[in-house]
Amino acid sequence: MKTVLFDLDGTLLPMDQDAFTKAYFHYLAKHMAAYGYESEKLIQSIWAGTKAMVKNDGTKTNEDAFWDCFKTIYDEEHLDDKKYFEDFYRDDFYQAQIATSVDPSAKKAVNFLKEKGYELILATNPIFPSIATLQRVGWAGLDKDDFSLITTYENSTYCKPNPKYYEEIIQKMNLDPSECIMVGNDAIEDIAAGVTGMKVYIITNNLLNGDKVDISKYPHGNFDDFIEWMRG
Repeated sequence: MKTVLFDLDGTLLPMDQDAFTKAYFHYLAKHMAAYGYESEKLIQSIWAGTKAMVKNDGTKTNEDAFWDCFKTIYDEEHLDDKKYFEDFYRDDFYQAQIATSVDPSAKKAVNFLKEKGYELILATNPIFPSIATLQRVGWAGLDKDDFSLITTYENSTYCKPNPKYYEEIIQKMNLDPSECIMVGNDAIEDIAAGVTGMKVYIITNNLLNGDKVDISKYPHGNFDDFIEWMRG
C-alpha cells in the first residue's frame, strides 16, 4: 500500500450532515439576501447546481457545471455575483462549523500515515470551491499540506459515487489502484472506489448507509481500529 485517500465530511471531519446543511444554507441565504436573493429560490438553485455536478460527465469542470446550471435559474448577469458567493465562503462560512467537531484520532491517523511515508489524498466530493474545502480541512485540525491532492469543484470533472471520479484521481496522480485504499464513512460514495481496484476501509463513527449496504465484506471501524489495521 502506497497511497491513502480520505473522505472529509463525516470522516476526517465529524459532522451532523443535516445540521451542517441547515446551517450552511441559513448563513448563505442571510449573506446573499443583501444582494437581492430570495432564500427559497437560492437554496433550490444550489441543490440544482449540486445535482448538475453529480451528473457531470467529464466534459467540463464541476465549477462550470454548477454555474452553467445557475444561469438557467437566474439570468446570465447574475454570474457576476459569483464574487459575493466567494465573499460568503471567506467571511461567513465559518459559522457552519457549529455542526462539526474534531476527532483527535483522525489527526492521529493522518500523522501516523505521514510518518510511515504514505502519500495522502483528500478525496472529498468536489462540490465545493477550494476556499470552502480548505476551511473544512482546518476545522478538522488538519493542514492542506498534509495532502498531495485535494479535490475541489475547480479541479474535478466528476463526483462521487461515479467511479470515474476515482479514475480521474488515479490518472492525475499516476497511481496504481491496487496500491491505494479509500477511507470514508459513506457506504455508497466511498465504496465506489472499489470498482477501480482500490481497497476500501469504512469509518463507522458517522456511517452513512441509507441503502443498508452490507459493509461486513469491507474492513471497518473507527480511526483507532484503522491505525491498527494499517499496522498489519
